[in-house]
Amino acid sequence: DAGSFQEAGVIQRAYNLNFPLHAVPASSAQCRAWSAFSVSSPAIVLETAEDRPEAVVVRLYEAYGSTVTAWLQTSLPVKEAMLCDLLERPTAEGCLPLGQQGLRLSFTPFRVLSVLLVLSQ
Repeated sequence: DAGSFQEAGVIQRAYNLNFPLHAVPASSAQCRAWSAFSVSSPAIVLETAEDRPEAVVVRLYEAYGSTVTAWLQTSLPVKEAMLCDLLERPTAEGCLPLGQQGLRLSFTPFRVLSVLLVLSQ
């Protein structure tokens, strides 16, 4: 086949194979579709989101070997956002600005970013 692994969606298909969706019984009431997070670039993979008391830590990485700026959007009530290290301690960069489009994150090839999202009460 012609084309790159990026064009073929290999990373997304690998996640679909290794982490399939599971059906959960629910009431017959109709509910609208909902997603806690979205990322504006297919090069960025949201690897995990971990609950903490009054906060969520989101770990993302650049998967295509490119330099990219992406927007992380969430439907959660975020009060404050900051980069943190792999031990989930806030880094010296301080708070990230929360814009209408979400959080603007810059990635270099294969960079991993951890973001601490402090939630409103």
